[in-house]
Amino acid sequence: MSAVREHWSSKVGFVFAAIGSAVGLGLLWKFPYTIGQNGGGLFLLAYFVCLFVVGIPILVGELILGRHTQRASVGAFDVLSPENKSWKAIGWFGAIASFLIQSFYSVIAGWGLSYVLMSLNGFYKGLSKEEVSLVFDQLQGSGYISLLWHFVFTGIVVLIVLAGVRKGIEYWAKFMTKALLIVLVGLFIYGLTLKGFNEAAHFIFYPDPSKFKLSSAIEALGLAFWTLSIGQGIMIIYGSYMKKGDSIPRLAGVIAFSVIVVAILIALTIFPIVFTFGFKPQEGTGLIFKTLPFLFAQLPGALVFSTLFFILFVFTSLTSAIPLVEAVSANIMELYKVTRRKAVLGVGLALLIVGIPSAFAATNLLFPQWKEIYGSNFLDTVNNIVSIWIIPIGGFFTSIFIGWVMDKRVCKDEFLSAGGSKVFYMVWRFFIRWLVPLMIFVIIVQKSGVFDFDMIFKTAGGS
Repeated sequence: MSAVREHWSSKVGFVFAAIGSAVGLGLLWKFPYTIGQNGGGLFLLAYFVCLFVVGIPILVGELILGRHTQRASVGAFDVLSPENKSWKAIGWFGAIASFLIQSFYSVIAGWGLSYVLMSLNGFYKGLSKEEVSLVFDQLQGSGYISLLWHFVFTGIVVLIVLAGVRKGIEYWAKFMTKALLIVLVGLFIYGLTLKGFNEAAHFIFYPDPSKFKLSSAIEALGLAFWTLSIGQGIMIIYGSYMKKGDSIPRLAGVIAFSVIVVAILIALTIFPIVFTFGFKPQEGTGLIFKTLPFLFAQLPGALVFSTLFFILFVFTSLTSAIPLVEAVSANIMELYKVTRRKAVLGVGLALLIVGIPSAFAATNLLFPQWKEIYGSNFLDTVNNIVSIWIIPIGGFFTSIFIGWVMDKRVCKDEFLSAGGSKVFYMVWRFFIRWLVPLMIFVIIVQKSGVFDFDMIFKTAGGS
């Protein structure tokens, strides 16, 4: 398959596709409520540390895996470990993570589609902030409406991925990522005028130790993986579409820098609204649906602002969903020697089915006792399993593989290709072998309950 493999038309095409994946629904939907639930300041710092110490080294490593092997995640590990086929399981970790994420992402994106239609009808007119918030609760509780939009969104994603790398993924990523950034900048500028901006900036940037626990580092690590699209097989498949003349560390740096800028921009867009109008930063998964519509209702041209934003919410959902479907479909194409059409349609059908419980997660129609038994609804359960377990464990073994199993010469040649720095290579090599697996291991141990580092530090602080 490598002989006829598609590649990005240019570096710009790859960068927009990668940034679109990273600066997608993970940042616009997940980032605001995660930072809100973990106290702001110190959590943001922990997130940036995880991004630099763990995220970027793994991002570089995954791009190396993909470009060198010209394979998707399962095939990449298989090619580079011919004497030990068990490493293929790590490739499956990424594919499974992508599949599970997309199974509920399409439900959340479907809510965005619903809000486009609702905005066109001016649903927020004359409603208090509590009533605007209640509308989202009603939407969540309407399982069949969520199911309808889940089907519609999945169908759109399938059509785009069917078109291939250049005509589908790259073409749409360029357009949608640019549009998203323009609207975000506009909303950020408006946020500067709100009375809650200073309070929001204090919440986001002030490191308050009383609001931070070591266990929050688990969320920070998961968010770093999520917002860089690593540990999901995405950057391995995107790396396989790269050309040999592209500098992997340089392009990885561009992607990471873009994620940081947009993360701060989104935080400074959402939280001024939260504090100005008296919402709670800990609101949870519905934060963006409960805050922004009320803001739009206060603006001249509310219908235009609201409709445009949720159209772009759908766009950014697409830039996240497209690589998730591609990561799974590419593995199917390679492993089972089927056409893109058959692989993508098969994955799409499976996602339609597996996403049904997430569409009904806030209702009592499917698994009515789920929340009482597992502590959260079906959608949040899948979200937590992927974020806290599957992606970090996959990232742990990926770093072990790249640092200790993979041929050192392959890593060095790919890293230094197109003028890479030998000094940076040595730093990256040290991180991927030692710091990355150590940090992930400590965080996994904390989450498993084997050691409670929060309790140890609290005891040490009290003494």
